Amino acid sequence: MSDLSSEQLRTEFNRWAEAGRGEGMEHDHLPITLPVVDLMQLRPTDNVLDAGCGAGWLSRLLAEQVPEGRVIGMDLSDEMVRRARKNYSDLSHVMFVVGGVDEIPWEGEFFDKAVSVESAYYWPDPARGLREIFRVLRGGGSAWILINYYRDNPHCHQWEKLLPVPTKLLSADAWAQLFRDAGFADVAHRRIVDPTPAPEVYTGRWFRDAAQLRAFRQEGALLVSGVRPTFGQTEARG
Repeated sequence: MSDLSSEQLRTEFNRWAEAGRGEGMEHDHLPITLPVVDLMQLRPTDNVLDAGCGAGWLSRLLAEQVPEGRVIGMDLSDEMVRRARKNYSDLSHVMFVVGGVDEIPWEGEFFDKAVSVESAYYWPDPARGLREIFRVLRGGGSAWILINYYRDNPHCHQWEKLLPVPTKLLSADAWAQLFRDAGFADVAHRRIVDPTPAPEVYTGRWFRDAAQLRAFRQEGALLVSGVRPTFGQTEARG
């Protein structure tokens, strides 16, 4: 990631943090995130990376599942990280660090699981980000990327003009191929439908009307996953 791109993203997400949007993400994304946490099949001793942790709400949920492990919440926004540290200072096995997926500030082969919710489409170089996630995962560890903004859902394409920072609008197949190119095996993708009822009248800026919001949620979020092969394992192309 160039210094310019990094600074642009940090500035914007610092602004979001100061407006309290980091904490609001839990309300917006919990219905599609809980099924992912279940699918991850976390063990009590797992070490987990939460990439793009925002104000820390998902790191808190993960920490409940891994009482004997560690959760590292990472975000490019130093203001988001500051708020996460303040919000969850009581969680002794959770640490929040400033960093981006282009250069994860952690040793290799440390994490059993890595997850990113509503962050990956902001990555300036998704291929590099997935290679870095692969690097910090142990053999047999898995990565889980959940995003609401992807090419196969036509009801989100208008976001490109509304977001003040560059985004990547990739298809499910394109994301899956990036996983394979990074070295992941057992690559799969699926939809996570948002069961939240749409309001009768929608007055926000992200959707044309309530009908489009309803259609967007019915299409579901995209979940892409893959496993870092163990040493000597023949990679299964998914």
